[in-house]
Amino acid sequence: MYTLIDTLKNGKTNWVDMKQSFEIAVFDGDGIGPEIMGPTCDILQHLASASNAYELRFTPAPAGAAHYAETGESLPATSMEIARNADAILLSAMGLPTVRYPDGTEISPQIELRKALTLFAGVRPVTIQPGQPTPLNMPPGKSVDFVLIRESTEGLFYTQGRGEVTKDEARETLRITRDISEKLFQFAFNLAHDRKAHGRGPGRVTCVDKANVFRAFAFFREIFDVEAAKHPDLIADHAYVDATALWMVTKPWDFDVLVTENMFGDILSDLGAGLMGGLGLAPSADIGLDNAVFQPCHGSAPDIAGQGVANPLAMILSAAMMLEWLGLRHDNPAMTRDGMRLRKGVGDVVASGQMLTRDLGGTAGTAQAAQAVIDAL
Repeated sequence: MYTLIDTLKNGKTNWVDMKQSFEIAVFDGDGIGPEIMGPTCDILQHLASASNAYELRFTPAPAGAAHYAETGESLPATSMEIARNADAILLSAMGLPTVRYPDGTEISPQIELRKALTLFAGVRPVTIQPGQPTPLNMPPGKSVDFVLIRESTEGLFYTQGRGEVTKDEARETLRITRDISEKLFQFAFNLAHDRKAHGRGPGRVTCVDKANVFRAFAFFREIFDVEAAKHPDLIADHAYVDATALWMVTKPWDFDVLVTENMFGDILSDLGAGLMGGLGLAPSADIGLDNAVFQPCHGSAPDIAGQGVANPLAMILSAAMMLEWLGLRHDNPAMTRDGMRLRKGVGDVVASGQMLTRDLGGTAGTAQAAQAVIDAL
């Protein structure tokens, strides 16, 4: 970006190149969280330092199960304020199986952030690069590149921690609102437009629901159809969630953008990670109108914490998504390009098979895998 500065020197007007500066809230997380966050921030700083278009400032935001065990707070008000005021939020793996709230539920600050900041669009990319290990039997010439968008603030997660439990029964409430659904579907169709413009998809949006059984999902589908009518240049269709799970295994190359309810998306996104070879390659973003969180889909893996063997690639891919989102949001093409470069760098490392961590069938440690990405850049 450029700023016009009038100077008296030589009586001329000079253009001075000014970097855009971005504040990133950093939640280190639990277990392996800090181990994969460290090298990810190093890579981001490496890219920013080489750019004359942007700079990044990282602000730590304490939260998580370990923090709760020490202080009795899982997401302090100060950390929430840091997140709310940041340009983007980078969040590592959260939660520990041995640390829970008194009612037995897990410590999940990431879910609290989604609800507090109304991060309604949970973006879960599913891509299989050439040479990437996958349990699929890929036909020649086929590739997988689709995005699952999970509504992240309501659905069956609406009463999280507030369900009704008696001696004889338990109830949770599924909530779908017109307001959030309209925003969700607008986001999905806009993403399909963008993917089509960049040659990454045919411009197809599929509403995944269970409208044949539940009135709530018939309502969900109805709102989808209203938004679809506004995009005659795109393909819009529907699929039941059980059929979608089958097709994700038998013909995932047919998908482009899938949009669904919170719980369905939670389940299908893990299936998508399995197609890619595991959660170690599964990034995610939760995006709202004003804020966005970027985090890996996997857990905190406390059993390997501190050993230097954790896979940092999903965290790094989440950071790449952050750069692309910031670049588009703030009209900074250099950031968008660096996000794409970083995503390609991870893809090159995976395809080479040379520096893979043990969850991907290799022997590399966390630092080696992260360095391989830097080398690929």
